[in-house]
Amino acid sequence: MKKDNLPKTLAVFPLSNFIIFPKTTVPLNIFEPRYIDMINDSMKSNKFVGMIQPKPTKNNNEIVPKLHEIGCMGKIISFKETEDSRFLIELKGLIRFKIISEIQSNKKYRECKINFSSYYDDLENKKEDIKFSDLELIFKDLKLLFEKRGFIINWKALEKQSLDETINALAMASPFSIEEKQVLLEAKSLNIRKTKIAEILTTYSFDQYNNTTIQ
Repeated sequence: MKKDNLPKTLAVFPLSNFIIFPKTTVPLNIFEPRYIDMINDSMKSNKFVGMIQPKPTKNNNEIVPKLHEIGCMGKIISFKETEDSRFLIELKGLIRFKIISEIQSNKKYRECKINFSSYYDDLENKKEDIKFSDLELIFKDLKLLFEKRGFIINWKALEKQSLDETINALAMASPFSIEEKQVLLEAKSLNIRKTKIAEILTTYSFDQYNNTTIQ
């Protein structure tokens, strides 16, 4: 995808506890009427949807939650309608965006003016030469955390991917909190994201150490 083809406005899907990263693919089950409308409209145009985290609300009566500034635009790459009128889609993360402002419209779903200029690197397809042993070294602690939490990762399959695909896939699938994943999403470069993963992991290791009690 080229910079020139990026949209200026985007339908946004504020889905709590769900983050998509560039170069990752996720399945979604769409059943709310407003998001059925959004997917219908998207399928008729460019197939783009902006995934964004709503900010935590102190007041449960807040009808329209505030949004984080940074989200990730995905493209619908698979679409199926079920007999009970739900949509089963697959969304591929393309590039992160920053919200400039929200657009007021009569649509049931939310739309925003967005900017991609800080994240053009997400569109690059650089293929780094990485060895599995290097990956294992970087993610040794992450692997341990995954296993302790009962997460199963096909580490051999990760060998075939580029480093950014691997780091993004692991960041998205990790048992980190949604706030920690938002920090990783907002990390400007791959190197920063890798460092942030290491920083987050030290807090998990520390917690596990402190919570160990001898009976």
